[in-house]
This record gives sequence, C-alpha cells and structure tokens, in this order.
Amino acid sequence: MLDLNFIREHPAEVKEALRKLHTDAPIDAILQYDEERRQLLTESEALRARRNAVSKEMGTLQRQLKKAQGAERERLQSHFAEMREEMRQVGERIKAIEERINDVEAQLRAAMLEVPNLPHESVPPGADESENVVVRTEGEPRAFDFEPLPHWDLGPMLGIIDFERGVKIAGTRFYVLKGWGARLQRALVDWMLDLHVNEHGYTEVYPPFLVKQDCMWGAGQFPKFRENVYYDTEDDLYLVPTAEVPLTNLHRDEVLEPGTLPLYYVAHSPCFRREKMSAGRDTRGIKRVHQFDKVEMYKFVEPHTSYDELEAMVNDAEDVCRRLNIPHRVVQMCTGDLGFQAAKKYDVEMWAPGCQEWLEVSSISNCEAFQARRANIRYRPAKGEKPQFVHTLNGSGLALPRVIIAIMENYQQADGSIVVPEVLRPYMGGITVIK
Repeated sequence: MLDLNFIREHPAEVKEALRKLHTDAPIDAILQYDEERRQLLTESEALRARRNAVSKEMGTLQRQLKKAQGAERERLQSHFAEMREEMRQVGERIKAIEERINDVEAQLRAAMLEVPNLPHESVPPGADESENVVVRTEGEPRAFDFEPLPHWDLGPMLGIIDFERGVKIAGTRFYVLKGWGARLQRALVDWMLDLHVNEHGYTEVYPPFLVKQDCMWGAGQFPKFRENVYYDTEDDLYLVPTAEVPLTNLHRDEVLEPGTLPLYYVAHSPCFRREKMSAGRDTRGIKRVHQFDKVEMYKFVEPHTSYDELEAMVNDAEDVCRRLNIPHRVVQMCTGDLGFQAAKKYDVEMWAPGCQEWLEVSSISNCEAFQARRANIRYRPAKGEKPQFVHTLNGSGLALPRVIIAIMENYQQADGSIVVPEVLRPYMGGITVIK
C-alpha cells in the first residue's frame, strides 16, 4: 500500500507512474474519499468542541436555576431546554458523521488496496515483457553432439515423470514424480536450504501452508490475484501461492526493536496456483502447473539498505545456478512487467536446451514499504525514536520444477540418461547418473 499523504501531495506524479506501469488505479476516488473524510473529521471536531462548551454552560445554568425565582427562573428553564435540544441534535449529527466516516474510511482503504506499488526511478520504461532488459548472462550453453530432448520426453523415458497418472489423479497441469525424479526434487530442496542457511546467512522457517485472508491482503496478493488462489470455504483459509505470504506476515502488526534488523528468512513450501491468468500457455511438461515446490528467500530490512539487499539477494539466487553449473541470465523487469507489489524486480532464468528457451527460476523483488504498510510491520531505528515501516524483499531461491527441467535438459546424455550435478550427489545417495 502506498502512503496516503504521498498520493494527496503528489497526485500527478502517482498518475504518471501508473501510466508507465500501463495500469490504472482509482486515484481520483481516493482523493475524493480523503477530502470527504477530512471534512467530516473537521465538522465532527467542531461539533464535539461545541458540545463540550455547551455542557459547561449547562452546568453553570443549573447552578443558577437553583437560586433563580419567578420570571428569571422561567427564562433560564427555557434557555436550558433550548440547549438540551441543541445537544440532542448535535449528538445525532455526530453519530451520523461517525457512521459516514466509517463508511468512507472503508471505501478509502478498499480503493488504496487497488493501487500497485510505484516503480523505482531505475526501472526501465516498457510496455510488456518484450521490453525487459537482460542485465548479464553467465555460462556458455552446452554444445551437444546429438539433438537434445525436452524434459517431457526424457521424464517418461526414464520413468521419473508420470504425466498420465498425474492427470488421472488430479486433472490437467498435475504430474507425478517417481523414483529418482522425486529424489532429485528432495535433494534440490535440501541442498538449497543448506546453502542459504549455512553460506548466505538466512534463518530457516517452516511456515503454515494455509493462511488467513488478512495474510493475503498483507502480502499484496489480494485483490489482484484473488482468482488465482485455492480457498477452503469451511475454515476460511487459503492455500499459499508462495511462502512469501506467510513469511511476510511473520511480523504483522509488530514493532521491531532497535538492532533487530536485518532479518533474513528462507522457507520451503508447496505452492498452489489456479493459473487462470495463464490459460493456454505452457501446456506441455511441468513448466506451468497448479502445484509445485519452491525455496523462498525473504528479508526485512531498514529502508536505506534495501537496494543493496536486493542486489545481494539476486546474487544468492545466481549462486544456486552457478553451483549447478547451468547457464543463466539476469533480467530486469520494465515498468509494464513489474507486477503489483514490486518497486524493482529481477528475474533469474536458466537455459533449457531441450525446450530451447530461458526458464524463470527466480523472481526477486524489492517491495520497499508496500507490504509493510499493508501488514503494519514497523521498526524503531533507535531507542525512543518513532517507529517506521520496514522494507521487505522476496525472491525464489529457487523454484521447482523449472530447476529440474534445466538439470534434465542440460545434463542429458545421448542414451537418454541424466548426469547428476556434483553438488547434489551427496543428497542423492552418491549416485552419479539417473538411467
């Protein structure tokens, strides 16, 4: 959520930023609700001040009535009745104003929640993903002396991916990993968690995989992605689309004391997505599915450090690619492909020679105070100082099953077998080849 004061003081700047994002938001409605709310508050304060003043007058008048007689007493009684009637009307008006303020504030908050984060000044302009900028590419694609196969052919040949039984069990965009396929995924998760904890300085978290609706709003998933999540109607809980959601809400409604920041967390979770927004895309293989696993990195940091922390998180994701010895590239999102929560975002993509495409295995964002303001997460810079909103960052470290795709297609041999990357062999019982 943006700062309302910023929208009020810089409406033209906000609208220009939205134009660069190629999106829209109810800025005029927000300004109208805000103005009405402030007018109502001013009127309410004036009425309360009047009520306090008249209450004092009525107290004085009551004391005078005890002593007054005859015509003077009748005059004072009449005046007292007029003031009491005025106070009744003032009370009714204050009650009506309070009800309207509650209504306006609800409409204002709902409108504010529809406004995306604004792009950082360093984000390149562009209409869509075709205008994203490749920042760097590392590693040379392997030169094959045979025609490399896509994973959707390799998986069934080796008996490690079963598409037909996945569809039989759950429907389209589901699959079953079997044998060394399941073991490869488990090895990747364990190895990536160990790498981030032992060498990159993150604290491992095992979060709930179902969350309350407040958590979805706090992380910025709602309202934009509401139709893309799975919902349990009986318990009013949502299956997480990413561990980013529970990690964001670890410190919801908290004030972090001086010296607490930075906080680095890493979590493995299944991710559940309806993929309604990508209907018809990537229907072959396991690239875009309804259920997948992901290792998620998350940071709570002080605002002045957040862009250095962003670059460090990108490097942590790249480190996974480097150690797997798979060519990868870093792509900076342009304004038109930035997403709802991010002020600046990078994708890390691995090369898949069988699919003949770059696969996004990590999306790394600096959300600045956008999520923190929604989830009310603040920190105290020093003892006695006023709390401020933290900056939050999130990034995959990395996302499965696309890493599995990249391993299968880059490490395949002419006979259809797959060499196990060296760093994963201790996690796979020492085997070197999946046959």
